[in-house]
Amino acid sequence: MEKKKKEVSFFEDVWAIVMLVPKGRVTSYGAIARYLGTGMSARMVGWAMNAAHTNKKIPAHRVVNRNGLLTGKHHFETPSTMKTRLEKEGIKVKKDQVQDFEKRFWDPALELL
Repeated sequence: MEKKKKEVSFFEDVWAIVMLVPKGRVTSYGAIARYLGTGMSARMVGWAMNAAHTNKKIPAHRVVNRNGLLTGKHHFETPSTMKTRLEKEGIKVKKDQVQDFEKRFWDPALELL
């Protein structure tokens, strides 16, 4: 039972960081994991984002992979929902990849100093 409690807490920590990503910016699974001190847990961040899709307040569409690819797009209502939400925030997406990724990237380790 102890493991489940830690997992839920980790998910909540991930969601709290995602809530801080500004509109028009994106972050990555790995950046969140590194900020939380678990650099090898990018996959766990992905699981947390999967679980976040039922909560519309969490801007899960702002979390992409390390190359700016919309790898989580299949977990939204439709495969185009993630792209549509990003584009509404002024982010250009081409072939499921954020354009100007370096410019749009929000690193919690730098932004939350």
